[in-house]
Amino acid sequence: MYRWNEGELQFLLVHPGGPFFRNKDEGAWTIPKGELEENENALETAKREFAEEVGKHPEGRFIELPPIRQKGGKIVRAWGVEGDLDPTQIQSNSFSLEWPPRSGRTAEFPEIDRVGFFTIDAARIASAQSPAPISMNTVMGVRKRFRNLS
Repeated sequence: MYRWNEGELQFLLVHPGGPFFRNKDEGAWTIPKGELEENENALETAKREFAEEVGKHPEGRFIELPPIRQKGGKIVRAWGVEGDLDPTQIQSNSFSLEWPPRSGRTAEFPEIDRVGFFTIDAARIASAQSPAPISMNTVMGVRKRFRNLS
């Protein structure tokens, strides 16, 4: 999701929930994403994952973005859609994890614990170490394509 704020393009990024990311901020943010289900359309997967992770069903004109190749070789496909939401009102799904490790106890954690809108430069820093970072090629292509839509 993207929005224009005082003429500046901003991207929505999510911060992973759970104990492993509790004290990590810079570099940990990413786009909402997930695995394709069998016979599922990639855009429909993106919409479903966004709704599961953020609690809002994205609507509007979806623009396919350049794919991102992760360090391990996996390709991440993403779409942009203009929209806005209140980051304090997210409702993420949750996951179970044995915590603390080897304790025999299971705890529930939100898949996403924070959401925020970031300028292009801030998004590159916030997502630098994530599985789907905002690459410079993507940023430059997106900036041109989205500017023409506003």
